[in-house]
Amino acid sequence: MSGRQQLERILEIDRQIRAGGYPNARRLARQLEVSERTVYQDRQFLLDRLRAPLAYDRRRGGWYYTDPTWVLPSVLMTEGELLAFFLSVEVARRYLGTAFEAPLRAAVAKITAGLKDKVTVSLEELRSCYTFATSPVVAVREELLLDLDRAIRERRRVRLEYYTASRDVQQTRVVEPYHLYNLRGDWYLIAFDHLRQAVRTFHAGRVGWWEILPEKFTRDPNFSVERWMAQAFQVERGEEPVEVVIRFDAYQARYIRERRWHATQTVEELPDGGLILRFKTGGLAEVRRWVMGYGSHAEVLAPESLREEVAAEAHAVVRIYGATSGGR
Repeated sequence: MSGRQQLERILEIDRQIRAGGYPNARRLARQLEVSERTVYQDRQFLLDRLRAPLAYDRRRGGWYYTDPTWVLPSVLMTEGELLAFFLSVEVARRYLGTAFEAPLRAAVAKITAGLKDKVTVSLEELRSCYTFATSPVVAVREELLLDLDRAIRERRRVRLEYYTASRDVQQTRVVEPYHLYNLRGDWYLIAFDHLRQAVRTFHAGRVGWWEILPEKFTRDPNFSVERWMAQAFQVERGEEPVEVVIRFDAYQARYIRERRWHATQTVEELPDGGLILRFKTGGLAEVRRWVMGYGSHAEVLAPESLREEVAAEAHAVVRIYGATSGGR
């Protein structure tokens, strides 16, 4: 029997005991369509692993709890589910930092104590079987993430010192935090910025110091994280969304059609094996950096302003390499 089936049987045994039914192995085996031996194994699980105060009433011919206030643990997991949890520990270690590993290890130990069979999987053993490769990320202090999480839940304003890399400027900002999200390992905060009087995205790794202020705020009821993200491209949102049209040649199209790059995207297959990708976004600077990574395999068709920016950047690259080649 699978762990999931055993969980269902244990829940039924517990239900009958609490209802005063005084169930026994014979009746349960008939009702659950299993052998009496299986029911006795479930009883042993309740006694040994869940430490249930289970006893047998000879007069009533069934089981009962000597302590009626005892309840089943709120979490019962199978070995497979525990394995998934172990993997989440490793992911958390990679993306959140080692400071989060200790409490997760403690949670694993508590869950393991409630399993029927001994679980020998450890984080170290898993690391020899699984690899989580992450791109280079900007370091973020765990304390900042915890404070931002609390500020979001409690609707409290945050004062922070923020470095805007695009303008090479460091400023003190007061923000009303709405949402945290992780993109390829980097943490971003979506918040209403009092300086700009608009919702902005902040890279958590560029926060110097911060403090949670006592003042609370009322979140804009019209703000939607889903709509906000739909107008962005990867990390950048920009201004009003426009339609972006990019043609990929047959070689690059093999990889482009494998993934969904944007919530609004449509794909037009071309006779030569290439494709045209269309989507709407305001994050044109991010699109420019993204599309240039494909070199000659991608061509921006629209908007014209983006096409001109990519062309100018391409000419600048040619000048650099042309000058290098001429000097040899």
